[in-house]
Amino acid sequence: MTSAFLHHGGRLTEAARRFGGDPGEWLDLSTGLNPAPWPLATGTTTDWAALPDPDALAALESEAARHFGVAPALVCAVPGSETALRLLAPMLAMPGRALVPAYRTHAEAFAISRPVAFGESPERPEAIVLANPNNPDGLLHTPAAILDWHAGIAAAGGWLVVDEAFVDCHPQASVAPEVGDDGRLVVLRSFGKFFGLAGLRLGFVIAPGALREPLRAALGSWPIHAAALAIGRAAYADGEWIARTRAELPRRAAALDRVLDRHGLAPQGVCPLFRYLAGCDAEALFTRLARARILSRPFANQPDTLRLGVPADPASLDRLDRALARG
Repeated sequence: MTSAFLHHGGRLTEAARRFGGDPGEWLDLSTGLNPAPWPLATGTTTDWAALPDPDALAALESEAARHFGVAPALVCAVPGSETALRLLAPMLAMPGRALVPAYRTHAEAFAISRPVAFGESPERPEAIVLANPNNPDGLLHTPAAILDWHAGIAAAGGWLVVDEAFVDCHPQASVAPEVGDDGRLVVLRSFGKFFGLAGLRLGFVIAPGALREPLRAALGSWPIHAAALAIGRAAYADGEWIARTRAELPRRAAALDRVLDRHGLAPQGVCPLFRYLAGCDAEALFTRLARARILSRPFANQPDTLRLGVPADPASLDRLDRALARG
């Protein structure tokens, strides 16, 4: 298993090339996406002959704001939260700090970046990026702890950027309602994780006007394509599906925990979209699963850790169980 494959997480086509089989035969547990996506067959239509409608953008942001529990004026739709962070970093114009482990983008977005521990008191203005729940370890911090840290960061002249890509599973943990024009708090939200539609490339920035308005200018007149406008708005308005999914995902995650426990693996994290395995021989486990046509997520700089997405159904979970039993 090459370090490049580890670093980038791999793709089904590459996995099939290296370990055999057709990509369609593989069970992809390498992502943290909802394995049961929001159903697209809901009557949403897209006019591909016209430019995206500004009114549709405003309607999407309003529906998303309702879901986040914030004022629509604070919300800016973006073509993915990763893109948003890469645009925001130069606007913040200060060194960045990121937790370890975390998304690579949290450090890569800044010209100068170094690690930070949660709650570490800043001595100078710095932009600190935190994922909550964190990826890949699934650690969840309370809003009170995050806001306490934000107070210290703001007092030093810095900014706290909270990446809430997975917080839809834990709505009570969001600090989005605390964002205001008088603060130095930014929240990133992702559509693709919870709704299972990462290819839509849709995210949101909840930020004070001092950052939100320059970001809108940088994104231009049509930041979101027409299909994302229609699908995103309909999905956020689907309260029944959201409530049912919030109940179902923890049950799937608990079933995965029981399988992992039975095979002597200790799953970590509270996010019901993935589980983090630490202290294991990640390369051996990755290879064992790959030989069974199951793709997991290893990490080049953490050879004793592996992340598993939550299987969609009992058949997929049984397939994982049998692969782990082969030893």
